[in-house]
Amino acid sequence: MPKVPGSPRKKAVVAGPKPRVRKSAEGSPDLLERMQKAIVSSLEDDKAEDVVALDLAGRASFADRMVIATGLADRQIAAMATHLIEKLAELGVKRVQTEGAGGSDWVLVDAGDIVVHLFKAEARAMYALEKMWGPELDEPEG
Repeated sequence: MPKVPGSPRKKAVVAGPKPRVRKSAEGSPDLLERMQKAIVSSLEDDKAEDVVALDLAGRASFADRMVIATGLADRQIAAMATHLIEKLAELGVKRVQTEGAGGSDWVLVDAGDIVVHLFKAEARAMYALEKMWGPELDEPEG
């Protein structure tokens, strides 16, 4: 077999990314449903507006579900993120990552198989994640 030129790293880059393999128990449908219910319930308790849950299974490699919600102020959005982390910890979900919680128009809460986006109304309209990931994109145009 002929040798292909390049270092192992260059060969790996050319080959592309490896599929994501989930090694946690988060992939179980039962836990996924409980996580989503806890997330939506927590957001509703915190008076989030327009809470939307999208099923990304088979459509995205980074998560199986996406939850999007709107908050009115930075403090409300930060509190929603904090409460989500607490609720997920009660379910046994560890290593929940957040981005933007220091006061911004958009806070991302990454709980592994569920990603939560907390927006101010203007940022939510600008990024339009529901349009990007919504189920209507899977339907063929007729």
